[in-house]
Amino acid sequence: MNERDELKRKFVNKVSGVLVVDKPIGMTSHDVVQFIRRGTHINRAGHTGTLDPRASGVLVVLVGPAVRLSEFVAASEKRYQAVIKFGMTTTTYDLEGEVTAVRPVDISFEELEEALKGFVGESEQVPPVFSALKINGKKAYELAREGKEVEMEPRTIVVHDLELLDWDPPEAVVDIHCSSGTYVRSLASDLGEKLGSGATLIGLRRTKNGQFGLRDAVSLRRLEEAFQNNDWYKFLIPAAEVLGDWYTIKLSFEQVDEVVHGHRIPGEEGLEDKMLARAISADGELIALMEYDAEKSEWQPRKVFGN
Repeated sequence: MNERDELKRKFVNKVSGVLVVDKPIGMTSHDVVQFIRRGTHINRAGHTGTLDPRASGVLVVLVGPAVRLSEFVAASEKRYQAVIKFGMTTTTYDLEGEVTAVRPVDISFEELEEALKGFVGESEQVPPVFSALKINGKKAYELAREGKEVEMEPRTIVVHDLELLDWDPPEAVVDIHCSSGTYVRSLASDLGEKLGSGATLIGLRRTKNGQFGLRDAVSLRRLEEAFQNNDWYKFLIPAAEVLGDWYTIKLSFEQVDEVVHGHRIPGEEGLEDKMLARAISADGELIALMEYDAEKSEWQPRKVFGN
């Protein structure tokens, strides 16, 4: 290996952060990850929340050691703009499936707004049969396409807010702020059933994933240009900022060494037991994720990234 290749290898191994992509309609989330792997020459990459091919918007892709933050970023709240067509139902709750019913629509703006209020808060939601959730090791949509009967278990979701942005019958545009794991297709279907007309999701754009919004997102066209110019890292958000809304511990030089080797460090009293925090070095590098032990007033390393 020559000196240039060695420097490139060291750079690639050091890269750790997030690329926030504005995923276009027509691509799978996996397609986007593969595109980033090819462009960065970093195989260690993964997204933190699937967007269907028909959906667009914010897709957070973790690169390098930052992929270990996936479980925390994936659990972040989401925000969407959904276009819902009333008076039509399909097998998949969106335009991918076969039409199962067509009904008349006689719904006022006020009736729709009132119905939306009933979905705000914590509830049990049954995911769509045509989803990537696994049942006995096989994806639900694969079983459904084989004609097998699929029974989906309900899951607890939280809808923080639903705002009706536009109502041009039979189509509505709704802003949705919800917990991770919420299926907007199921929400649209349930809303249609509540109003007696049925409904299908015909458009979806994710506008926010955790702290990252469309303002943080880069198009694939711009990212491809950056790959060609070898300056793509200008779009890379450092790993320390991925959980920027978390409680932060600023480590001294001595504490960095202690945490890297798995040792606890003192914490202040009065914090919530088992709460999580990010620990960063003086130069802003993410060193570890820490968990608070209220009984001992200490921080225990939970995931260490090194220095």
